[in-house]
Amino acid sequence: MAKVLVVDDSSTVRNEVSSFLSSNGIDVDTAVDGVDGLAKIQRDPNLKLVICDVNMPNMDGLTMVEKVKALGKTIPIIMLTTESNPSMKQRGKDAGVKGWIVKPFNGSAAIEGIKKLIS
Repeated sequence: MAKVLVVDDSSTVRNEVSSFLSSNGIDVDTAVDGVDGLAKIQRDPNLKLVICDVNMPNMDGLTMVEKVKALGKTIPIIMLTTESNPSMKQRGKDAGVKGWIVKPFNGSAAIEGIKKLIS
């Protein structure tokens, strides 16, 4: 079964996204910020996708993505954020972000793309 990591400092968002994915048969893990997310990405070779917020304490999502890329990891990452700043989107694209979803999370609109990325 595919495994998705949801990285967000908001427990409400983490729970909403992980519950939706779980209800669609996807195995989910969560992380509370970029530091936690990066550690879990490094430890878990079975991850197929990361869904990550941008603005978080300790390490923001874009920095986490850049560190994942620097490690040579090729895991697809989708940003789920309130950020719509074009320069932030470009920074994410440069780091290898595969998609940019503006909150609130609309699972039914995103599920097909998510399934495609984890297959």
